[in-house]
Amino acid sequence: MTATVQRPADPTTKAGGSASVRTRRIRQVARDVLGYTEFRPGQEDAMKAVAAGRDTLAVLPSGAGKSAVYTVAGLLLDGPVLVVSPLVALQRDQVQRLEELGEDAVGKAAVLNSGLSVLEHQAVLDGMRDGTIRYCFLAPEQLAKPEVVEAIRTSAPALFVVDEAHCVSAWGHDFRPDYLRLGGVVQQLGHPTVLALTATAAPPVRAEIVERLEMTEPEVVVAGFDRPEIRLEVVHHADAQHKHHAILDKVCELSGAGIGILYSATRKGTEEFAEGLTGRGLRAAAYHAGLRKSDREEVQRRYMDDELDVVVATTAFGMGIDKPETRFVVHAEPADSVDSYYQEIGRAGRDGEPAVAVLVYRQEDLGIRKFFAAGAPAEQELQQVAGLVRAGAEAGMDGVDVHELREETGRAATPLVRDLNLLEQAGAVVLDDDGTASPAPGAPAPGEAAAAARELAQQHIKVDESRIEMMRGYADTTGCRRQYLLGYFGEQLDEPCGNCDNCSAGSSQQQHAADADHPFPIDSAVDHSEWGPGLVMRHEDDRIVVLFEEVGYKTLALQAVIDHELLRRRAG
Repeated sequence: MTATVQRPADPTTKAGGSASVRTRRIRQVARDVLGYTEFRPGQEDAMKAVAAGRDTLAVLPSGAGKSAVYTVAGLLLDGPVLVVSPLVALQRDQVQRLEELGEDAVGKAAVLNSGLSVLEHQAVLDGMRDGTIRYCFLAPEQLAKPEVVEAIRTSAPALFVVDEAHCVSAWGHDFRPDYLRLGGVVQQLGHPTVLALTATAAPPVRAEIVERLEMTEPEVVVAGFDRPEIRLEVVHHADAQHKHHAILDKVCELSGAGIGILYSATRKGTEEFAEGLTGRGLRAAAYHAGLRKSDREEVQRRYMDDELDVVVATTAFGMGIDKPETRFVVHAEPADSVDSYYQEIGRAGRDGEPAVAVLVYRQEDLGIRKFFAAGAPAEQELQQVAGLVRAGAEAGMDGVDVHELREETGRAATPLVRDLNLLEQAGAVVLDDDGTASPAPGAPAPGEAAAAARELAQQHIKVDESRIEMMRGYADTTGCRRQYLLGYFGEQLDEPCGNCDNCSAGSSQQQHAADADHPFPIDSAVDHSEWGPGLVMRHEDDRIVVLFEEVGYKTLALQAVIDHELLRRRAG
């Protein structure tokens, strides 16, 4: 695995000190504080860039020590480190890891969230200002409060870290609208050095992270996406009942090598599979968002403490889960995108030992994902929500409670939150972490806001559908599955991997011609008469995959492209 560092022309740094001095200091701090004798791919490059005061996007694999980047670099900068993290549980874990290193070594770490009392909240802000708190972890919702942003500004943070940075991108599979305000916050804080961290980011996600966070001439460090220790397999089934039994058989077989995760697309599926596995003598438990929080925490504890052989989960079992000795991940249905699939299978084999990822697949399964992806809200619904939020402000309210909006509109919670998220993306409303919605400064009229939000929704649907088709391509390819996965992320594997089912069966072959001989080389910019600008992502037999900015991924027959002049190469 290697790391690629993408630098802009004529780079500058915002901090003094020679590169060689910074390198020595980084290595010394990493050794003294973390016990590092060597770095994982991408870590040292990212640390160097941040220590030099450079805005940095670091795309490092799961389990590759992303937190070490801000831990080490933060100790070399003059001022507190602010870490935006999407989950309270993840924030607590990160604080605990720093506390285990010792306050003498790294300074004091604290969490800033809505669970604190007023006095505790103020104590954290005061600690940042007087230098007693070195690392502060908070959710993006906290930064919607002007008084919090102003208090942080007076503490002059040296580093602004965005963990799980793919949440800032509408292309990202974990998109969170509350991440959209972070670029503005960076400017309000006087643009401290920005470090964006993510484990999975296809090229359009990287571009949107840089744009949304308003990063200045960023250094982009991309460690290789390849996880060669994970064997990739797809098992096809035409019959639903046979497939169900085959999944139980496969999990029982794989459990002989150690613990694992079985992902199912529905809550009902998790419970049925958990019951079936328990009936076969395995220690299995279901995990989904419909369970009480205490029950979810108990399942997670049992998994982490080796009291379960397998967790049967929806994607609710995800971010922040780190069990290095997980030996297998099985999917009962395709993930909603290759992005999601890569991140989910990446929970296996983090200890570097052999692991296996199996997708058990029927063509009809993609219908479930299309159902989840489909359905833009009606424009009148969006206009109603935008109008009620504006009316509340005109009546002198600080914000309209989302529960009141539910009563007023008669809408269920999920579609209403989706509408509010779209309106926030369209610049019409601001969602606060106290559960209220207010008009955004300079918000368009409700009709205009609704039209813009509807257009965004339709664009998201096109992108979601294209990602589902790429998942179909992964399941159906007769080529090397690792070449397919890596190609999706813009990384080329020149030879078949030898560690997937197609390679073992002998059906894999080199799926792309030499760039010099291909009319549309990988990474070349192209234009399509209907779909607009795009980027060539991969070649497979007589087809090419192009990622279009507006409609997502499309697989095109190369001969048809040539015969009908469907694509035009763009200069540059």
